Amino acid sequence: MKPLKIRQWMFVGLLIILTVPRLFYEIPGLLDRYVFEQPSEQRAELKATLRVATANPAKWHNKAWQADLRKKSEKSDVGILILDSSDRVIFRSGPIESEKKPKRQATVVDGDHVLGRVLLFAPDKGNVLPTVIAAIAAICAFLFIGFKMGRYVVKPLEAMGKAARRIAGGDLDFDLPKSSAAEVEDVRAAFQAMGQGLRESIARQSKLEEERRLFIGAIAHDLRSPLFVLRGFLTRLEKGLASDPEKIARYAAICGQKAEQLDRLVSDLFSYTKMDYMEQTLRKKQLEMGPLMDEVVDDFLPLARAKDVVIAYDSPSTVCTLQGDGDLLRRVFANLLDNAIRYTPAEGKIDVGWHMDKDQFVFTVEDTGPGISEHDLPHLFEPFYRAEGSRNRETGGTGLGLTIAKRILRAHGGDLIAGNRTSGGAVFTGWLELCQAPQ
Repeated sequence: MKPLKIRQWMFVGLLIILTVPRLFYEIPGLLDRYVFEQPSEQRAELKATLRVATANPAKWHNKAWQADLRKKSEKSDVGILILDSSDRVIFRSGPIESEKKPKRQATVVDGDHVLGRVLLFAPDKGNVLPTVIAAIAAICAFLFIGFKMGRYVVKPLEAMGKAARRIAGGDLDFDLPKSSAAEVEDVRAAFQAMGQGLRESIARQSKLEEERRLFIGAIAHDLRSPLFVLRGFLTRLEKGLASDPEKIARYAAICGQKAEQLDRLVSDLFSYTKMDYMEQTLRKKQLEMGPLMDEVVDDFLPLARAKDVVIAYDSPSTVCTLQGDGDLLRRVFANLLDNAIRYTPAEGKIDVGWHMDKDQFVFTVEDTGPGISEHDLPHLFEPFYRAEGSRNRETGGTGLGLTIAKRILRAHGGDLIAGNRTSGGAVFTGWLELCQAPQ
């Protein structure tokens, strides 16, 4: 049933209150008139009186006859009205209510000539019943309207008031009753939507707070580890504990590696903190993705050779253009290649390729490393998550590279997913929306 507006409810209620009592007031009279017959004594009295009044029209003007008829009328409590052919009153006696229909009437004729009419009236014996029934009907109508208003207007509004107080107390677990009043139902739906929005907002806030704690803890750990190593080796150098030139060179190399690791961590942290504002700060321009990918792959070839890892690059000759921030997209491909090289063992292989699929630029980076466990896959793009499940830095990295890559692609309207090759190793697939090349 479609909800009614409150003004429509008021109109229906007013109509019920005005019509139902009157209808029930009239029902007893209608039943008495058209369904039930008068009591037998009253019928006999009316029949006898009508016979006397119509038996001798010549006596209608006789005073003595009228006196006898009046006594009979008063005794039987029957109203008698005798009219001539012109409807002028000849005789009138007893209780007569002109607005009511006569109980009996007869037209007296002499041949073709109408002499007059005789009308008999009798009071209703049960005239209190219609009033009682009408009063009961009115009470029932008021109770019905009150019940409906309470159920569909008052009760939902009271529930909203209680829900508002529960919200103020931090309790968002509430359910409001539905209403057939359109305005109340609209408010209820809005209230429910607000409650759902608040619950989702609090859940997001709680998740963000948890991520913030993990974020701070991870930063503290990731900064402390290389700083601890740096401080240890620098202290040894400062105290002259490394007198051998070869040992000094090794200590300096380790310090350089840790400084580079700190630099990479700070750079990743800086990029990560800008992710929330990335969509507003993108410097998009038209890019050719083939040359951009070639450039990134060329940059990582020396690092791959140093680890005895082969990069097999499949670059189509087709022109592929899209709108994007070149620096950020280079960061995506660089993070993926850096991640692949770190997790690919010596004599391993990394396959890099891209192609156009309808209106999308699709690229893949596959390695022959240990792959990603089913447990790790859902969490792989979370900040500081490392698939090997430890915080050591044997493989390097900060745990932010994949998170940053995914967010950059999403800011460009694309996405990044991870999986495993059937032959072993991880595979990362990303895509971006293409644009028409300039004419």
